[in-house]
Amino acid sequence: MFRTAPAAARKAAVPWDRLAYLLSFVAPGLLVYACFVLAPILLSLGYSLTNANLFTPTARFVGLDNYLRLLTDSGFLTSLKVTTILTLIIVIVPNVAGVGVAVLLDRKGRLYNALRSVFFVPVVLSSVVVSVVWMAMLQDEGLINRLLGARIGWLSDPDLALYSIGMIISWQMLGFCSVVYLAALQGVPQSLHEAASIDGASAWIRFRKVSWPLLAPALTTNTVMLLITGFKAYDHIQVLTAGGPGVGTTATVAFNVIQVGFTANRTGESSAMAVLMLVIITIVSGVVLRVLNRREVDL
Repeated sequence: MFRTAPAAARKAAVPWDRLAYLLSFVAPGLLVYACFVLAPILLSLGYSLTNANLFTPTARFVGLDNYLRLLTDSGFLTSLKVTTILTLIIVIVPNVAGVGVAVLLDRKGRLYNALRSVFFVPVVLSSVVVSVVWMAMLQDEGLINRLLGARIGWLSDPDLALYSIGMIISWQMLGFCSVVYLAALQGVPQSLHEAASIDGASAWIRFRKVSWPLLAPALTTNTVMLLITGFKAYDHIQVLTAGGPGVGTTATVAFNVIQVGFTANRTGESSAMAVLMLVIITIVSGVVLRVLNRREVDL
């Protein structure tokens, strides 16, 4: 009787020892996540309920006034429209072009290995560097207009500037999408293509009936990543157009968050804008992820 109690105590203590052992590995990552992700989100949520600004030491609680003001503010609604258009471009163009590039590069040889590296280089470049290079090329007297023999205001025309920025970001993200699709293509069993060839299927039919359904996980990954990239676009806009030409023609929500918070010194309003954007990104990403995951199951 007296020997079983210590044994039971030792047995009960084992899970706590194991938990402490696991926490010793997880704690550093959790600490970094809490400091640089959770804490800023909570601070933004708190500031969004006040009239705080950078030069006022004390802030007054205003409740949901900032949110109600934003939902009726034409500037915010315009930036939301701009963000939506830009995100659609960034999601569609690299996805479509990425599949084509991946199919073309799905071959063996040194040339194709070199081309893979070439397509991926823009992904690792700084957004500022990419923007400066393209700004020089898209000027009225830049390389693009010289090649076309025309004078097109790619960044100075209010009707073209947003689409030009969308194409620049799409060009930079093309390499990422291509690599993901290429990895998925190389995971398709060769036996399926051989069986389809024996049945007389053409290259297009083999891609549509064999390869494309198996690219569903890659499509999910790329779409979610591109959605987030589009919604948080700021660097390219700041360098290329600074929100212009005109008033807010290329100003995204992320751009306005910085402008309102640090230029206009309305920290509470900019925090509310950031929280609304976080909610929108979470909802849209969740819906898209659910739809695409269901498509993977159906396929």
